Amino acid sequence: MKRILVTGGAGFIGSHLCDRLIKEGNDVICLDNYFTGNKRNIEHLISHPYFELVRHDVIQPYFAEVDQIYNLACPASPVHYQYNPIKTTKTSVMGAINMLGLAKRIKARVLQASTSEIYGDPEIHPQTEDYWGNVNPIGIRSCYDEGKRCAETLFMDYHKQNQVDIKIMRIFNTYGPNMHPNDGRVVSNFIMQALKDKDITIYGDGSQSRSFQYVDDLIEGAIRMMNSPSDFIGPVNIGNPNEFTILELAQKVIELTESKSKIIHKELPMDDPMQRQPDISLAKEKLNNWEPKIQLEEGLIKTIQYFSDLIKQQA
Repeated sequence: MKRILVTGGAGFIGSHLCDRLIKEGNDVICLDNYFTGNKRNIEHLISHPYFELVRHDVIQPYFAEVDQIYNLACPASPVHYQYNPIKTTKTSVMGAINMLGLAKRIKARVLQASTSEIYGDPEIHPQTEDYWGNVNPIGIRSCYDEGKRCAETLFMDYHKQNQVDIKIMRIFNTYGPNMHPNDGRVVSNFIMQALKDKDITIYGDGSQSRSFQYVDDLIEGAIRMMNSPSDFIGPVNIGNPNEFTILELAQKVIELTESKSKIIHKELPMDDPMQRQPDISLAKEKLNNWEPKIQLEEGLIKTIQYFSDLIKQQA
């Protein structure tokens, strides 16, 4: 049994990770300030003897004796991270410093949940880990993009200077149950609009592409990365390389929900990337042939069911 700290543990990805770690017989501390996380995501775990829920903001130091730290805490959707951009940058940077300081003190391994957003609007396609990115440092997405880039820098410097045992993974677009229904991300947006027979909003002409990864595949990749040999620190892309246009996604959601929704187009937001697709060769090589198992239609069916049940509960 390992003692594991998960920051952002009541969020979309964190709650799935806590579930998996508890099922594998670990002792889990879930840290969350509930800015985007929700107790509902982990309420079934609260009575578990090896699960501990702590309300805490990673901007402030935290102390515990643990073996591993998954640093997931940060709003990850544009609606939420642009709501308070200074707080977003602080969460990425101060959160990284505090978790790295803890890992250094107690000699724990710490994994940084970084993001494909560090590649910005990429000029190479698909994106490999050695690509430095094309990021606007003063745009509306910069608080998140640059905050995560700075966190990666901090992780590498703590590793080089203080020999902290680190791992860095770059998460590409992920979806699934426990997503916030109003987080502004494209999958949750389209599903909620389709289930309510509202117009589906596409920004631009819909030709921009994304690669959509079901959350279970991400969790498998994260756990493999955390437990990989110490000489592989990353960064490593964790995503689904199958690429779809936003228009294709909208049409697929309408088909699967049997919705009466119509597709409407609005102006493309500033700095919205036109392409996003991971090269996962490194993950396959270093993480025991890891690759996504759940493809888009299967994952969408599960996610649609989750949102459908959520709408019924709120009715």
